[in-house]
Amino acid sequence: MSAAATATTGVLSGFRIAVTSQRRSAEFIEALERRGAQVLHAPALATAPLQGEAELLGSTRRVLELRPDHVLVCTAYGFRRWFESAEAAGMGEELAEVLHASRIHVRGPKALGAVRALGFDAESVAADELTGTLVAQLAPGLAGKSVVLQHHGHPDTEATAALLAAGATEVVGISPYRWVAPEEPGRLEVLLRALCSGSLDVLTFTSAPAVLALLEAARLHDCGDEVLAALQSTVCTVAVGPVTAAPLREMGIEPLVPERHRMGAMIRTLVEHLGTNGSIQCATALGNLRLRGDTVKLEGAGEARELGESQLRIFKSLVSAGGNVVARPALAALLPAGSSDHALDMAVSRLRRALPDARLISTVLKRGYRLNT
Repeated sequence: MSAAATATTGVLSGFRIAVTSQRRSAEFIEALERRGAQVLHAPALATAPLQGEAELLGSTRRVLELRPDHVLVCTAYGFRRWFESAEAAGMGEELAEVLHASRIHVRGPKALGAVRALGFDAESVAADELTGTLVAQLAPGLAGKSVVLQHHGHPDTEATAALLAAGATEVVGISPYRWVAPEEPGRLEVLLRALCSGSLDVLTFTSAPAVLALLEAARLHDCGDEVLAALQSTVCTVAVGPVTAAPLREMGIEPLVPERHRMGAMIRTLVEHLGTNGSIQCATALGNLRLRGDTVKLEGAGEARELGESQLRIFKSLVSAGGNVVARPALAALLPAGSSDHALDMAVSRLRRALPDARLISTVLKRGYRLNT
């Protein structure tokens, strides 16, 4: 089967999905497109090594001096990055000795895999992949102990304070990388416009900082309220795990979260959700209608038809009204700002031509339009 054929018959065909991650994004995007999705890639943040690495190497030297009792590993990438940096600076062998002598604890399975891949063993894993849970598990035995905490992109002051409050004598923070602005910020602007215009079905996140970065970008572009409203209502939001989901939930957004916090599980959860909830079906005077993503299918009327962004917004409004009249001003508000009354008529005319049957839309003179039910 050709790539084009796969895109039109895949389980995600008709759906528009945004990917906000930088790392491993190519693999994620390929998996979504292979299932037929239209993908918008707009990294909200990028990861970068610490400039000059002086701070990281200084912290590593302190770890070698301290010979810590406990080492908390929060991310697979961060642990690998730390060890690679130490090896490049000639400290790899000594760091390995220190880590073998320490009790290593990891936040989740990915971090566990990285630790084992480098030849180390981990004593415990947080049950819910939360740093706070890992700290709480260790707290009863931390009095008089020294701890290394590998950060997830930025210093975790809350976890550090909790470790010290539990009696740790010293907490050395290891920051192998930092979050920086994306290389192509224009992509993020395109994503924000898509959210505000209603042309996205799904928004995916693989890190909590990316959630915060996107919402901050929305605020800076004066569309924070519109983006928040979209995420709380029409857009399906997917988070790879509970850490990523936390800032969304704090703002009243309930994302999909897979039971296993992996990219593959994330895709399966999304496929299952859209298969059950991603389509709108209704009866019309011309037969049963199904709207799946941006694709409309009328029973007995040939092939499904794909709608453009403006067409989709207008048609969704008519379908949602269930045969009731949607007033002209309400429909005009779905078009670009400044559109004339004539522009609405032209948009509806184009929509009719794009539909399987133009008679699906009825004109109500001087009032508006409605779905022909």
